Amino acid sequence: MGIVYLIRSYGEEIERESFLMGMFNLAMELVPGIVEKIDLSGRARLLDLGGGPGTYAIHFCLENPELRAVIYDRPTTQSIAVATAEKFDMTERVTFMGGDVICDSISGGPYDVVWLSHLLHSNGPEVCQRIIDKCVAAMEPGGLIMIHEFILDNSKDGPEFPALFSLNMLVNNPEGRAYSEGELTAMLQKSGVNNIKRLPFRSPRDSAILFGVV
Repeated sequence: MGIVYLIRSYGEEIERESFLMGMFNLAMELVPGIVEKIDLSGRARLLDLGGGPGTYAIHFCLENPELRAVIYDRPTTQSIAVATAEKFDMTERVTFMGGDVICDSISGGPYDVVWLSHLLHSNGPEVCQRIIDKCVAAMEPGGLIMIHEFILDNSKDGPEFPALFSLNMLVNNPEGRAYSEGELTAMLQKSGVNNIKRLPFRSPRDSAILFGVV
């Protein structure tokens, strides 16, 4: 019984690491084009919510020498996040906080930047709204919140990859789905976010970024 448990646990750990490093590799394709388009000068503290290995947090800090970041994710992610920060010699400026954003509050603030990359599509609208509400509550007035997702047109029939991705999420996760720009904008507005705009950025898989000010 104990041996079976150890084998299963080891297998889960390997699978988790493979998934996180896959996310790292995908993010590494996009992050240079993203950080150069987002002006974070004058910003001091960034929260990378559901940040996994911390790819974006690290590169935002590399691009902005005055910025520090917190990667917030499940405790099982910590070893990978810490190792990634060490790889880029960023352990003094990029730290990890373990928690479950759906159940737990967000501590360690206030933050003046929050980055949510491919987090909301795993959840239904009510949970997404709760997550955004928690982010806004942890931010300073004038803080910048950014959502990076496979964003659907408001007609929800395109672009092709976000539409197919949404279908896949619906099949494999009853709560998961892609959201339209209008839906995400409405969530942000309900949380008190203003001046919501879309960044002039489009990835090879048609992911996009919405941002606004608290």
